[in-house]
Amino acid sequence: FRRVLFRSMMFGYACNETATLMPAPIYWAHQLSQQLARVRKDGIVDFFRPDGKTQVSFEYQDGKPVRINNVVVSTQHTASVSQDEVAEAVKNEVIRPILEPSGYFDEKDCEIFINTTGRFVVGGPMGDCGLTGRKIIQDTYGGSGHHGGGAFSGKDPSKVDRSGAYMGRYIAKNVVAAGLAPVCEVQIAYCIGVAQPVSVLVDTFGTGTVGDEKLEEAVKKVFDLRPTAIIRDLDLRKPIYRQLAAYGHMGREDLGVSWEKTDRVDALKAALQ
Repeated sequence: FRRVLFRSMMFGYACNETATLMPAPIYWAHQLSQQLARVRKDGIVDFFRPDGKTQVSFEYQDGKPVRINNVVVSTQHTASVSQDEVAEAVKNEVIRPILEPSGYFDEKDCEIFINTTGRFVVGGPMGDCGLTGRKIIQDTYGGSGHHGGGAFSGKDPSKVDRSGAYMGRYIAKNVVAAGLAPVCEVQIAYCIGVAQPVSVLVDTFGTGTVGDEKLEEAVKKVFDLRPTAIIRDLDLRKPIYRQLAAYGHMGREDLGVSWEKTDRVDALKAALQ
């Protein structure tokens, strides 16, 4: 008789590219998504409809974002408007108000793609059936760093796919906020039936002020990584999850979620002394 134990792996990530310590591409893509919804709900553009997608691609030099080289926006709309009207409204009310102040956007030097498949009248489940789970790339870091395999939405916090990923973000953000590295990725792996993680890895991609091994030891001292402790320390049994159904789970300082706090900065610094 053999007993097989399954292992779960989660990742957290933070970098100093934006004020929320999120990667620039996903940060600005979420800003566009929020603006797309805002102008619809406020009646600024009365022919937009709920379904929509955004994507922002950056050019990097020496590991730093320097400019936006293309923007993709798709939005559902009423049948009464033309493609040109949709494109003009997206540029005037969504893209320009959000991206022009960023300092990365020059419309003359940026490719803009709007509703590239043509008219987008039918949306939501009627237009895209067979959806399962959530797009974890947009819920986390937009492709920066590594990603675990489990979606968050639909799971309660006892599932480490969700709570472990939140803790990974909490750790990584505190490392970067403490000035210990400009970029940090945290990997946490669990084995069913074992409370403590079987692996905790910190990767600063050669940018840390101390070695990654020392950071790992400090993380283990400062953060209790048992699943029950994560639920307790991040206060995950509150009804906070509906508000995370759009615009991502990470970097949501606007929602005051616990894993975006940087209250372990001093403890991390002390643990390294």
